Amino acid sequence: MNKYISDITLFSGQSTEVESYYLADEKHITGNPLQSVQNHFESPCKQFNVGIWQSEAGSWNVNYSEYEYCDILEGSSMITDSQGKSLTVKAGDKFVIPVGFIGTWEVIEHCKKIYVMFEQQPAQT
Repeated sequence: MNKYISDITLFSGQSTEVESYYLADEKHITGNPLQSVQNHFESPCKQFNVGIWQSEAGSWNVNYSEYEYCDILEGSSMITDSQGKSLTVKAGDKFVIPVGFIGTWEVIEHCKKIYVMFEQQPAQT
């Protein structure tokens, strides 16, 4: 299947809806951070997404069912795993969170990131 220039998704020329929300009660730990996501691209199979996420200060539980590449554009956050080990990320940091990561995400200073997520389909038996 050939693809062409017209098939390239150019985000800068795109008007994408911004979805704002508060955390679900079962995830919430501290604060009540207003978050927003601007999903610029979703693949037809819905397994691959790219966009911009941001959040006010607060913390919540995370349980990743997808791989997520993050490029922190503004602010800082602390990511803590289920063993209590932490990583502080700030503007300029780029990293991947693996499938199966369980822990917490705490926004220390308003955080904005580019995300690229890939969610594998469950293995068929």
